[in-house]
This record gives sequence, C-alpha cells and structure tokens, in this order.
Amino acid sequence: MSVDTTTQTAPPFTATVPGTARIGANRELKRAVEGYWAGRSDRTALETVAADLRRESRRALVAAGIDSVPINTFSYYDQVLDTAVMLGALPPRTAAISDRLDRYFAAARGGPAHDGADSVAPLEMTKWFDTNYHYIVPEIGPDTSFALDATKVLAELAEASADGVVGRPVVIGPITFLALSKAVDGADAPLTRLNEVVALYADLLGRLAEAGAQWVQIDEPILVTDAADDLPGRAGKVYATLSAVAVRPAILVQTYFGDARESLAALAATDVEAVGVDLVAGGPESVVAAGLGDKVVVAGVVDGRNVWRTDLDAALATLESLRGSVGSLAVSTSCSTVHVPYTLAGEDGLDEVLRGWLAFASEKHDEVVALARGYANGRDGESEAFDAASAALASRAGDPRLYIDSVRNRLAALSSADWTRPDSATRRTVQDAALNLPALATTTIGSYPQTTDIRKARQALRTGAIDEAEYTRRMRAEIADVVALQEKVGLDVLVHGEPERNDMVQYFAEQLDGFFATANGWVQSYGSRCVRPPILFGDVVRSAPMTVEWIAYAQSLTAKPVKGMLTGPVTILAWSFVRDDQPLADTANQVAFAIRDETVDLERSGAAIIQVDEPALRELLPLRAADREAYLAWAVTAFRLSTAGVADATQIHTHLCYSEFGEVIGAIADLDADVTSIEAARSHMEVLADLNGIGFANQVGPGVYDIHSPRVPAAAEVTASLREALAAVPADRLWVNPDCGLKTRTTDEVAEALTNMVTAAHAVR
Repeated sequence: MSVDTTTQTAPPFTATVPGTARIGANRELKRAVEGYWAGRSDRTALETVAADLRRESRRALVAAGIDSVPINTFSYYDQVLDTAVMLGALPPRTAAISDRLDRYFAAARGGPAHDGADSVAPLEMTKWFDTNYHYIVPEIGPDTSFALDATKVLAELAEASADGVVGRPVVIGPITFLALSKAVDGADAPLTRLNEVVALYADLLGRLAEAGAQWVQIDEPILVTDAADDLPGRAGKVYATLSAVAVRPAILVQTYFGDARESLAALAATDVEAVGVDLVAGGPESVVAAGLGDKVVVAGVVDGRNVWRTDLDAALATLESLRGSVGSLAVSTSCSTVHVPYTLAGEDGLDEVLRGWLAFASEKHDEVVALARGYANGRDGESEAFDAASAALASRAGDPRLYIDSVRNRLAALSSADWTRPDSATRRTVQDAALNLPALATTTIGSYPQTTDIRKARQALRTGAIDEAEYTRRMRAEIADVVALQEKVGLDVLVHGEPERNDMVQYFAEQLDGFFATANGWVQSYGSRCVRPPILFGDVVRSAPMTVEWIAYAQSLTAKPVKGMLTGPVTILAWSFVRDDQPLADTANQVAFAIRDETVDLERSGAAIIQVDEPALRELLPLRAADREAYLAWAVTAFRLSTAGVADATQIHTHLCYSEFGEVIGAIADLDADVTSIEAARSHMEVLADLNGIGFANQVGPGVYDIHSPRVPAAAEVTASLREALAAVPADRLWVNPDCGLKTRTTDEVAEALTNMVTAAHAVR
C-alpha cells in the first residue's frame, strides 16, 4: 500500500530507541552462528534462533511502553556489512560463493565457504566511531556496481507486521555508508558516488511504503563528525532529494554520538519529518538554533552507551527546554542500546548499593517511557520513578569508595618526571646488549587459544567444583603447553598465553579496587565476539600484584625472554563502563598508577620485556578535530605514566589493533614505546607509510597475518607481507608478529600459522 508522507498523517510517537542489541540476553545468536560456522547446526536452526531473538526484542519494547519499534537492527554479523549487501557492494572476490549467507560470512571473516568455494580474504574491520563495536569496512572499487537488494529489510518488516507490530525500519544512511567505506583498486573516494547510492535509497523508500512502512529511520551518525568535507551541505542535498520522493514513509534522520550542529539546520530546510539527536553527548542549544519548528525531534536524553541510571529530573529539564522550539518531541536513548547489557535481572551478585545506581538496556527503556509520560503529563504522574532516580544519585554521590585520599594525594603530586624516560636511542643500546635478539625478531601479541579445558576449569572454579590451588595447577599446565609450542615453533620472544585471563580488561578490573564485574553483562564487540565490560565506579587502587606469579612461572620454563603482559590505562577505560562524575583524564591516571606499580613488580621478578597494550587509543578519539589535542595529551601521558617506572634495560612494548591509525599517528609515536606492534595485514601495511611520514624511529611489528579470520596463511603469503613491511622499515627496526592475540583461534590453526610465520621470517633473514 502507499503511505501519505505528510507530517499530519505520519503516525505520532512519544517513546522509542534508535536500535537494540541482537546477540541475545544469553548470547544465543553467538552460539547459533558459531555452531553454523562449525557445521554443528544447519541453516534452519540458525534462522530459528534469529527469528526468536527479533520477536523477543519487539515484544520487550512493546511491553515497556515504547510506541515506535525499530526493526532491521538485527544482524548476523554487522549492520554496515548488511548495508553493503543491500546496496550490492560486496567485494568481487566473494561472488563465486553461491550461497547468500555463506557469501556474507566470507566477506565478514574470510575462510572457506560451506559450498566448497575457494578461501577468500575478509574485508577490513575497524571501530564504529568512538565505540568498542567493530564494523566491517566496505570496499568500493571502480567496478563496484550498486544495485538495491531490499530482501532483508522487507522480510523483517513483514515479520513484525505478522506479529501485529508496526515496525520502523532502520537503515544506515547513504552519507555514513560511503564515508565509512574504503576506496580500492585506484577508485575515487566513495563519497563521489553519493548520487548513485541516493537513487537506490529513493527506490528503497518506495518499496518500504508499498510494504506498509509508515516511518523509516535513516542513521547518519557521520553528521556529528567533521570526517568529510561539507557534511551539512551533503545532508541538505541528500535529504531534500529523499524527502521529495512521491510515495514514501515519513523519514527520521537519526544522529548519535555527538552534536550534529550545522547539519541540523541543513536537515531543517528539507521536508524530512523527524530528526534524532544525541542530547547526552551534545546539548539542546544547537537543536533550538537549528529551526526545527515543523519537525519531530527524537530527543536522546537517556545514555545509550553507559550504564548509569539517568537523572530523570535533569533529563526532563532538557526536554522542557525544547518545548516550543520544535514541532513535537519524542523521548529516546542517545543511541542504540547495542552498546549496553540487556538487563539487570539476574545480576544478583552485584553490590546492592551499586546495583541501585545502574540501568542496562531494559531499565533504560523504562526510563525513556517514564520521561515521555513526564513530559506529556507532568512529573507528578511519574513521581515514583523520578524519586527513585534521585535517591540513587544521592547514594552514589555520597559513597566513600568514590574518593580515597591516598589516590587523590598521589595524583596531586604528579609531575612530568613521572612520565619521562631517557631517549629511545639510549634505551635501545642498553636493551640490545641485554636481550641479544636477531633481526626480524619473532613474537606473538599475548593471548593463546582459550581452550575448552581452560573454560571448564574457570567454570569449575566459579562453581566451587575445584579450589584455587587446583585451578592454578591447571593454568600452569596450560602455560607449560604454550611455552613448549612456542619453543617448538622457534619464536624468539615468548608469552605465557594468558590462560588465567577471562578478558584483557576484566581480568585486571577484578583485581583492582574501584571496579565491579557483572555476571551476564555481555555486549557485542564484533560478529559473534562478545565482551563483558567491567564497571569502573570509584577511585582505583592496586592492592597486590596481578600478573607476576604467572609471568615468573612461564619464564622459569625457558631461557628465552617471556613478555610480561598488561593492559594499558586508556584501553581499560575504553572497554569498561566508566564513572561519569570526574574527568576521564583523572580516571586514566588512577589506572595508570596501578599499571605502573605492576610493571615495577614485573621488572623486579626478572621480566626483561613488558608489553602494555593500548588497542583502544584510537577508539576514544573525539569525533571533532578541535577536541582531539586535549584527549591525546592525557591519553599519552597516562600510557607513559604507566610505563616510565622501569629501568632503561627493560624493553616496553605496546600493541594497537583494528582502528584507522592515521589520525593518531603522532600520538603513537609520542607513546615512546620501545616496540610498537600494530594491525596491518588486512590494510596491507598502510600504517607504515603513516609512521614513516612522521619520522617514527622506534621498533615496530606490523601484523603479518590476520588472526580474526580462520584462514591459515601460507609461508609465502607471510613472506610477501614481510617484504612489504621491509620496503618501509629497515630490518633492524622490524619485528614479526600476528595482527592481534590468538585467543579466538584453535591450537591447530595457531601452530600452523606461527610455523609459517617463523619460516617466512627465517627466509627473509
């Protein structure tokens, strides 16, 4: 059927969310997808799990009182990859795979397809704006021929309708899609093809209208950045074109993660019916100034990215400040709740006081509805919810764990001497003499496969089936196996494999005062990969060594150096839910002091090499260029504070992965690590040119193979990657390593891949 697109006939709504999680409250999709990949289950089983998850998501939103339900936010892997499929923009190397779903998964993760097609290399993966979610980067080449395939979105619209839910389809917008894509094979910048893609979106609008859609949400988070030239101008032209489509649903242009500023005025001049704004990361001032008096403003006043309970009175005041400046108003979370856990239900192990301070996705939906009703009818009708929120805020503000004098005094005494080491050339001379490593030294990033035996032992310890002594015995046995494997393969610098670590952030958070861990607070990181971010709520204190015993044991098994493995302060912040009551820089320095104390203890125990990983350095980079200098200054200071307490002879490594590094390349150099290992395989060593461009002179280990794919690279393939690296970096500064940790791979894959890597390194030597 056709839908009249005027504001008067578009059905109004008052409470919504831009999107929801799709992995399942108990990670049902993760298990179903991995079962399908492994051949343990078939297509029907996978599709049944997916349909059940979509149905439960819709049901929960309706039950909460959400009166506009987003659909097409489900994905088997990633929403940007889904958009590439919708626009016919999968890379040509996947075309030989006949099965639609297997072709999709091959683009996402590479490897052989179920129908026996040759192995294909996956698309690149990088961070979604400044979050810890990873998206698949589309490739746009000169031969990319866009063509609309609306199968998925139309099927999900029909599925919702069959359940009696009038869903609001959600799609990634054309500007965002092209701005986040990558030009390949000499193609012009993808945004030069915007007109072609906009024509497909116009076609999509007509098809959605014919299928019964009354609203469509088009996500354009790129508009809160300055990542491309004249984004406001592009937004004005694109949405003037799309809003002029004769038969279409009402259009909601959704922004999030920041303030869209000038782009709001550009959208105001078009005939789109609604604009979504993030009023947690941005303020109401630009909304008032934009001239949205004839639009619905979907006001994101509930934080969709963090877990703290909303100050409902303050949020209501923000909503009231918009009254009269906009056509009408609906309440929302600031962004999709894919970034927070599903629900507090079942988190019985949490400190009860802390629990009262928190709101996960389900609780945020309730907050949205309470605010919508409070805005419509006054606070008194929702006084119970508002009063409970006020009481929680008061409890949190007065808790003594948030302010510890010893921590505050140490921060107050900081000076530049605390984060300064002698120059890198001086350190290099001492370290070379102490370590006596060959050119093209080989190593790995840290983690080794988290085997079934490891997971079973961890579960047995949690349930009390084994005691701490037995758990330690089992983990030592795993460490011994990993050391033996590395010795057999012939690596030059070893690691202990991290069997005792559930996660590279959570492991440390569980041993630091000021953190809490959840039981089931899972969020999606990429594909089927889920993480359980800890909650950083108070001042941070390290009460005892966290890693020394494990590293010292591994070192006792070999004459080769074993790296101490730590996570850096910026990454611990980025991959936790962090307190929002003080500057991030102060919190980062508190964590940095804890890591610094650990590095000193590792050195005392005999560790000659210590790696402090900062894969999230790029992740927290502000989306506007004007805000970046201040962030990078404190991020670099925190890292250097955490690593500057050791002697010159102790070699400091760091690791960065799966981000666009060009924008932080100067900061990478400023970290002043002796060795920087960095993701480079999927991007074909592009980062090395950036490093050379700033005169980077320290040692570097560009990843020579991609560990996020099940593909095992042949020695010749690794040799080619290594020769690419040598074209940019001399052998005396070049290390040889995988892109990232190996915990998600199997032991057989790791053994074969590392053997090929070492073979390649020896051949090139």
